[in-house]
This record gives sequence, C-alpha cells and structure tokens, in this order.
Amino acid sequence: MSLTFEEARERVDAYISQFKEGYFPPLLMLARLTEETGEIARVIAHDHGKTPKPGEDRGDLEMELADLLFVMLCMANERGLSLERGFERMMAKVEGRDADRWTRKEGAQP
Repeated sequence: MSLTFEEARERVDAYISQFKEGYFPPLLMLARLTEETGEIARVIAHDHGKTPKPGEDRGDLEMELADLLFVMLCMANERGLSLERGFERMMAKVEGRDADRWTRKEGAQP
C-alpha cells in the first residue's frame, strides 16, 4: 500500500470532520504531540535496555510513530498547512546545508 501526504491529510480530515467537536484546540494538540513523543521514547527505552514494569507492555514503535503522525496531520489540517510542502522544504534545506556534513558510503550519490 502506498499513501501520499495528501491522502493521509484527507483521510484524517474526513474522520475528524464527522464530529461536532472537530479538531482539538492548538494547546491540547501540542499536549497530545508531547504525549505521543513520550510513548515513542518509552518503546525505544524498552528496546534498548530498560526493563518494562511488571504488567507493562513493551509497546509498538510502528503504532506510536503512526499516532504521532496522526496528531501532526491534525495540527497541520487545523492550521491549513501542507505537511507535503513542509517536508519538501525541509528536505531541500538539509540536502543543501548538510550535503557534505557526513562521510558518504562508497558509491553513494549526493
């Protein structure tokens, strides 16, 4: 399955738009973003040495990253922003700025 940023944006908007409450207010979305980031940190900690508490699930990194993406899409939709456009701008920045920052693998093209 392949999914574009625009398709993901539209799917999230269609889901949220069916409810009277709509998108969470900006500060609540920021809190949700922070919460999801913490859950990602917990999974990574469990994967790299921290023993889960008794009865605590190790977590699912793929799901936690998807939760974070959902909240980011909500935030972008609520603000009328395009994550696709933002991603393209960010990649142009790092591909230019950081082109010679690290040692390339043999045969890798810039």
